[in-house]
Amino acid sequence: MTRPATGPRVVLVGPMGAGKTTVAALLAERWGVGVRDTDADVEARAGKPVPEIFVDDGEPRFRELERGAVAAAIAEHDGVLALGGGAVLAPETQRLLAGRTVVFLRVGLADAVARVGLGTGRPLLLGNVRARVKQLLDERTPTYEAVATLIVDTDGRTPEDVAARIIEELDEK
Repeated sequence: MTRPATGPRVVLVGPMGAGKTTVAALLAERWGVGVRDTDADVEARAGKPVPEIFVDDGEPRFRELERGAVAAAIAEHDGVLALGGGAVLAPETQRLLAGRTVVFLRVGLADAVARVGLGTGRPLLLGNVRARVKQLLDERTPTYEAVATLIVDTDGRTPEDVAARIIEELDEK
């Protein structure tokens, strides 16, 4: 697949605990390009961490900021872009991802729960962490799969292994 002339070299999507931020940094280092994370962009714009945005302003405001951050990053950034776990749920974001190289970092329930721990700093995980992660995976996986041009399983793999797999797959195209 030929990627658009402008925009990110690759966009990483997937649930919390998939390793998007870590793998994005490894890919950017390998390719000698910049890295951008839309959750960090949202925090910079709001002047506070994501959990505080959820508490102070509510999820709808966070999602509004997130849609703006994704649109700006896709328009401005030409390196590796990591999207927040729920960003792909917005139809506007799905349209912006069409025709781009999008990698879904797929993670199973056990690995996702182990990686996010007790959900500290993850506002969508309040309560029973395992049940909530399962619900989010069940709800979002079809959308991740629909926007992805490449799916890479992360269970039992180090971030370095995941990045190497992505590089191998994308360099073949």
